[in-house]
Amino acid sequence: MEEGTSKSPSNCASTASDADHGDPDPFQWDTREGCEVRQILDRVADKWSLLVIALLEHRRLRFTQLRREIDGISQRMLTVTLRQLERDGLAKRTVHPVVPPRVEYELTALGGTLHETIRSLVTWTERHQGEIAAARAAYDTRAEEEAAAAAGAAVGASTP
Repeated sequence: MEEGTSKSPSNCASTASDADHGDPDPFQWDTREGCEVRQILDRVADKWSLLVIALLEHRRLRFTQLRREIDGISQRMLTVTLRQLERDGLAKRTVHPVVPPRVEYELTALGGTLHETIRSLVTWTERHQGEIAAARAAYDTRAEEEAAAAAGAAVGASTP
């Protein structure tokens, strides 16, 4: 189990904004100590979980198939990711009684609903990738200009 991960569900404690407004602020999940929402978001939003969930859409795959499909994942990280997804009820592990044992993974109904959300995120990313690339290029240009100006100022300040 991950360090800091509780085995039992916890209740998100009230924040000051709860008392001020009477209703819990849904955007304060990251500030509540021991909040299960934060733990779940950390788990399902990591890159390995996203890739596993995407690959398991409408199909069952064996561990070795998943490992081949996910570039850069180690055997240990895939094992940890699959165990976490299974523990959270997002993936189902089936062991077939053959020699050697054959183990397959698939999304549960709950995991399928998460996949729909991931698909929306990918669609948004594809739709806006040009704007993001332009923003990155503009930022990099500004950063280079600022670094050059700072270097020039430093040289000018050190000259008598």
